[in-house]
Amino acid sequence: MSLNEVKPKKIDGRLFAQEYLNKVLKPRCETFTEIYKKVPKLSTILVGENPASESYLKLKEKFFAKLCVESEVFRLPEETTEEELLAFINKQNHDNQIDGILVQVPLPSHIDEDTISESIALSKDVEGLSPGNVHAWAKALPNLVPATALGVLALLKFYKIPIEGKHAVVVGRSMIVGKPVTHLLLKENATVTVCHSRTKPLEKYTKQADILIAAVGQPHLIKKGMIKDGAIVVDVGINFEDGKMMGDVDYDDLLETVSYISPVPGGSGPATVCMLASNLLLAFELKWAKKNEEKLECLRDYYANYDTIGETGFCIE
Repeated sequence: MSLNEVKPKKIDGRLFAQEYLNKVLKPRCETFTEIYKKVPKLSTILVGENPASESYLKLKEKFFAKLCVESEVFRLPEETTEEELLAFINKQNHDNQIDGILVQVPLPSHIDEDTISESIALSKDVEGLSPGNVHAWAKALPNLVPATALGVLALLKFYKIPIEGKHAVVVGRSMIVGKPVTHLLLKENATVTVCHSRTKPLEKYTKQADILIAAVGQPHLIKKGMIKDGAIVVDVGINFEDGKMMGDVDYDDLLETVSYISPVPGGSGPATVCMLASNLLLAFELKWAKKNEEKLECLRDYYANYDTIGETGFCIE
């Protein structure tokens, strides 16, 4: 299926993920079995139960089954203390068999998410939230960047949507989406306005957006009349009402107004999982590259290039 077969206004995350899988990730798998003689391993830690987390886990495991990746999910009870979780992560930080660690959020209220994200070893931090990785993407020198933010940029580039010189409005200020996607858009020379759930009146700012990123976690927050004609909308929200998943954007309400819009599900979700896999493979290869700066830079460029036609020997000595 090619891009010109897709309905013009739909940003299809599944289509992007399939093409990136075939062009970038699968070719790298050939190098792992041939050169490294092993495959990357991801540890996912889930504390308690959450519908959005379960949905993401199912999507992730289904996607990872197509790759040369070993994935293990550790389910810890809701009453797990912060100290117990930190000890669990510390053990995995020192486990050479584990190449990436993902702690699923949200965490129970008695556990501080910042403390947990900061405890993950920089080299295994596939969500890009450890202090070293935050410092890197905040200075536009990304190493491992939050996968959801990467997914947003990947979708915009896949659909060849111009970013430079455009006014992007980000609704949401989380460390997982809002803040990192703001830095990525700035790196692409967009002018960026950041809003959030308490911005009043929100529509004053959203109406100015050439590109709107909705990532605040409120169902159907963005409606018709809140954006200008021809805007591009990427919906990153995951909300549940009566067991039905929906985004932060009223998709049907905006469909006749926008030039491009991503649905929920099927938009940013598949792109996020795809970029999480990309981060894991990159972390694995960076570990093997050690202190070879030329090779490290080559690998970072390879995984950041969404148009890459896979070459099995690329960045391999």
